[in-house]
Amino acid sequence: MKHGALAALAMASALALASCNSLAAAVLKPDVQAAPVNVPAGDYTLDKAHASILFKIDHLGYSTYVGRFERFEASLTGDPASPESAQVTATVDMTSLNIANPDFATELMGPDWLDAETFPQASFRTYGLRIVGENEADISGDLTLRGRTQAVIIRARLNGSAYDRLRGADVVGFSATLPISRSAFGIDKYAGLITDEVLLEIEAEFVRTPDE
Repeated sequence: MKHGALAALAMASALALASCNSLAAAVLKPDVQAAPVNVPAGDYTLDKAHASILFKIDHLGYSTYVGRFERFEASLTGDPASPESAQVTATVDMTSLNIANPDFATELMGPDWLDAETFPQASFRTYGLRIVGENEADISGDLTLRGRTQAVIIRARLNGSAYDRLRGADVVGFSATLPISRSAFGIDKYAGLITDEVLLEIEAEFVRTPDE
């Protein structure tokens, strides 16, 4: 009888906990809306815990080689009433390359490739934005990499925005792609053998800075 009572108490506790968890999830889950008009105007900073930058390049036709950069920062300023005036800036620590192969990562960060010791930082700054779809925009800007600056276009898709109770702020999320020519930035080793185009894939959540 005693064991039966303890089992019943444990079951009741588990059910109560599950009910509390479900209630908490319902309260905390943000009402994410993909409409640009719902994005609050203001200044935003990157939530680095919920962001990634991957690069992909064709490897001799056998596969797509994938790597990532672990350290970067970005900021966003915008107003849905005037989306074309949005401004984005970003910097990437080129010494934070991660390809799950430390020896090869060291080679790629060396002078024949990224030359990260001489040029430890890449940067991007917008100079224009053009709406190309319901939730998509082409962001024109200057990318500085390995000491060279080139005009590039980022295709960005608004995934959605909402007030996030867990972070206590408005949050907006984007997915973006940026194709670049590596030779345009002086990275031309094995040209003709390894493809020139490198695709950057970016996932980013920005948190709105509170009004003062």
